[in-house]
Amino acid sequence: MKRKYFGTNGIRGIIGELITPDFIIRMGSAIAATMKKGGTVVIGSDARLSSPFIKQAISSSFLASGIELIDVGTVPTPLVQFAVKYLKVDIGIMVTASHNPPQFNGIKVIDNDGIEIDITKQKKIEEIYEKEQTSYTNWEENKVLTSIDLREEYINQILGLVDVELIKSRKLKAVVDAGNAVGGIITPNLLKKIGIKVFTINGHLDGTFPGRGSEPEPKMLIHMSEITKAVQANFAVAHDGDADRAIFGDELGEVHYGDKSIALFEKWILSYQKNKKFVTPVSSSRVVEDIAKEIGGEVVWTPVGCIYVSRKMIQESALLGGEENGGLFYTPHIPVRDGAMATALMAEILAKTGKSLSSLIQELPTYYQQKDKIYCPNNQKERIMHYIVENVEKAVETVTIDGVKLIYEDGWILIRPSGTEPIFRIFTEALTQEKAIERVNKGKKLVEKALKK
Repeated sequence: MKRKYFGTNGIRGIIGELITPDFIIRMGSAIAATMKKGGTVVIGSDARLSSPFIKQAISSSFLASGIELIDVGTVPTPLVQFAVKYLKVDIGIMVTASHNPPQFNGIKVIDNDGIEIDITKQKKIEEIYEKEQTSYTNWEENKVLTSIDLREEYINQILGLVDVELIKSRKLKAVVDAGNAVGGIITPNLLKKIGIKVFTINGHLDGTFPGRGSEPEPKMLIHMSEITKAVQANFAVAHDGDADRAIFGDELGEVHYGDKSIALFEKWILSYQKNKKFVTPVSSSRVVEDIAKEIGGEVVWTPVGCIYVSRKMIQESALLGGEENGGLFYTPHIPVRDGAMATALMAEILAKTGKSLSSLIQELPTYYQQKDKIYCPNNQKERIMHYIVENVEKAVETVTIDGVKLIYEDGWILIRPSGTEPIFRIFTEALTQEKAIERVNKGKKLVEKALKK
């Protein structure tokens, strides 16, 4: 179902272009129009410089539409998702652009189950926005805004899902790279409560993300690696701009793509469960299939995007899901990606196994990944995708769940348009680094050729 404003994860755009006060007010009114009069909304925001004006603009839309508003402050996205279920409200709004650069911002609309609204509801909101089918209440029906701090309740729920005493007994040390974002509000405090000595870097909030940018790419986490080795920490974790992702580094200072961490979670959590289904997008490594075979489990594939993983987990009654970007979904908490929950579970795995993170990683099957991206205007994506589908080389298997994925005997390549940025992403995996690089370059050249057509 084609949408104009909603992408893979909510609505995002550049400040002053798509994202303006007028756009946010009108979109907020459209969202309010889908709700029952007298409903309640939870709202939170990340630390971007533009977040305050967006939060105020959309808040005014709800209040003027007769919707009560509860502001949980400057917090991670998963805390807002937790708050929706905890407070039993109608929907949640998170003001964020997640991992996008600081000139971007946007909103995520969260349903009453704590998961982002589905595509049908997104389309309905867009139709109301386009047709301006909104209305405001009389002044005496305007609602109030309440502020509430749920950080302690959110942390306590996570603490109740791990073996706190066992973790404390191991006397672990961890480095947290908060990326100058909202992860610094939660994760260091959470780890201290389970007895971990914490070294925080890029911990102060700064909406320009000066430390290493808003996306925790391994190549940007050099300082985290150096600190990890210097303080002899057991592991390190880096979050993105809204702290729903966690990228881990081991005690040797090596930073690992999310493919490896989610495979670890799959192995050490699902091994002890009856339902061993692991839900993950088509961009994930073949290693998750290998682990599924090892533990007698099953991989359930989805398109790329956390909403698809979450909704499929509900359908399959799955305990666990994961994304190669470092997103971990854990149903006993909330079936959404949550960087703090992932960090606590990683600490528990290290405590239970008594092994180092590097040794746990070495026990996994070895594949080599290569990732790249290329700029592509949003209005050209559909044309480019058609060209790619018609001109890709033959493979053992071709999958078109999301973009096009060519599967070979020794690996695969996935080419897909981003749903959050004006880019095409190219993912590859192979048995050697050289082959992975060769394939990603071939995929990039194909996109470049399509752009010139």
